[in-house]
Amino acid sequence: MRLWFLGVRGSTAAPGRDFLRYGGHTSCVAVLADGDAVPALVLDAGTGLRSLTGRLGGAPYRGAILISHLHWDHVWGLPFFAAGDREGAEVEVYLPAQDGLSGEELVAGAMSPPNFPIGPDGLRGRWAFHAADPGERQVGGFQVTAAQVHHKGGRTYGYRVQDASASLAYLPDHRLSAGVSAEARQLVQGVDLLVHNGQFAERERAVADAFGHSTVQDAIDFAAGLGVGALALTHHAPNRTDDELDAMLDGLDLKLPVTLAREGEERRVGATPAEV
Repeated sequence: MRLWFLGVRGSTAAPGRDFLRYGGHTSCVAVLADGDAVPALVLDAGTGLRSLTGRLGGAPYRGAILISHLHWDHVWGLPFFAAGDREGAEVEVYLPAQDGLSGEELVAGAMSPPNFPIGPDGLRGRWAFHAADPGERQVGGFQVTAAQVHHKGGRTYGYRVQDASASLAYLPDHRLSAGVSAEARQLVQGVDLLVHNGQFAERERAVADAFGHSTVQDAIDFAAGLGVGALALTHHAPNRTDDELDAMLDGLDLKLPVTLAREGEERRVGATPAEV
């Protein structure tokens, strides 16, 4: 299993020269099975989704997108995903079921006039939007498990993605101080790699709690306590510069291999950081 980190910012995109090394696009990770040249599974659809089009070499996207929750920084790449918005594209979108609405209705809450020129039904190609309950399913050639996690402002899922070669857990927005359900623990237990939000330092705990997020040390302790092989921190604060991110882990008790995800990074799941 391999990952392409296409967007690693949280809350809003961060353009500018102070954000070039870690990148400014919001949450999006492509997942590739070993031997595949292009992904059939994408985690979240922030602005980083736009860059997948170039990596597909002009081909339409045929695969699935798993949405953790419907906040703007996780969905605003959908209407600008050119490889999905073209003839020949086949896109299955899975998002947390809530409020008795269909998947298309949930997406249209933000993507429709007068908030946007078109609704989801205006996208070309074949799109299907699924309001999905927690549980297991086969998606994009992987076994995927969804479980609800604590976050503020709407139902939020974490995902476990695995195949015969490796396992990955993806929890980009998660407030650990609110408690961890048995389902969320099972989602993360023993995975080769946990991708988890690292937006806030310990000194910013009050803001982290108010935003429904965790601190970096929270994420480290969580990963170490569940036997995770390695931790990649993502969803970086939009005002945190590259130099400030370089110092984000200074003085912390790491307990396991920890890295900060970078836009454009490619990583083999299960490999040590020195081998990626």
